[in-house]
Amino acid sequence: MSTTAPNGGSPVTEPGGVPRSHLDLVRHAVLAASSHNTQPWLFRLEPGAISILPDRSRRCPAVDPDDHHLYASLGCAAENLLVAARATGLKGHLTCPSPESGVRIDLEAAAPAPSALFAAIPERQCSRSEYDGKPMSVDELRRLEIAGRGDGVAVKLLTDRPSIERVCEFVTAGNIAQFADPAWASELRTWIRFNAREAARAGDGLYGPAMGSPDVPRWLGSLFMRVGFSAANQNRKDARHIRSSAAIAVVCSEVDDIPHWIEAGRCYERMALEATALGLRTAFINQPVEVQSLRASMAGFLGVGNHRPDFIVRIGRGPEMPRSRRRPVESVLV
Repeated sequence: MSTTAPNGGSPVTEPGGVPRSHLDLVRHAVLAASSHNTQPWLFRLEPGAISILPDRSRRCPAVDPDDHHLYASLGCAAENLLVAARATGLKGHLTCPSPESGVRIDLEAAAPAPSALFAAIPERQCSRSEYDGKPMSVDELRRLEIAGRGDGVAVKLLTDRPSIERVCEFVTAGNIAQFADPAWASELRTWIRFNAREAARAGDGLYGPAMGSPDVPRWLGSLFMRVGFSAANQNRKDARHIRSSAAIAVVCSEVDDIPHWIEAGRCYERMALEATALGLRTAFINQPVEVQSLRASMAGFLGVGNHRPDFIVRIGRGPEMPRSRRRPVESVLV
């Protein structure tokens, strides 16, 4: 398997004929965001193309019953891949030949175009911490809004305190609904990695210190969850985090279908990379869009009619947090 090398050179392949450029692109793609850090993607390498396929063994039916987050995660990975392709001398063309089967990115040689977004790929993280509450500039807000636009997708930025407080109320209601669901709680537990050894072994999931929890043995983490895992505790933490944020971004799709979910993932990832390039932190607060009844109310609050709110993201300046792990590239190739 080979592909045209950038600048017209001879193809460079790994043992077995896999294009080295393709593997480098996948290495950047797997650094993308995904719900619970499930990394629900598989990559098929072809001469001149890469397909990103859904890995349904990594579904989260309790929190994501319609697979919205799963397909949006494919869009996040695709955006990273396209940004990396441009930077390294390849131009990518994304299509969804069969939306349920993921996306295909055809690649052709082009002039390398490194960018701040490319440099931000390994730096981006979901920073679950308090921010400093300082406002962003008009230019920063404009750049984030532009980055979050796509085909049938846009982002609404909320910066006034009453709107941010209203989002806090939605998140509170979302936590109450989710914590009352035993299936949701059980599913979440399966994706928590309480310590560095667990995180390294699994290469996925929610690493405790990345969420602001200490690195502890599983038995102690499990005990803490039985004693302290509650909507009330989560709401106190989320309220502090939300109120410390400079802005809340809500990514919305015009149509509630798989191609738009994928596009929404691309738009979120691009906005998060832009925020990272600006020295800003981002973190999901998706509870109101994961509870169906609240999602409709959230759309009404935003004034977006029947558009789907896909993601809710808080933005601000804050500390770097420990990083979630990723699985080896070899484990996601088919």
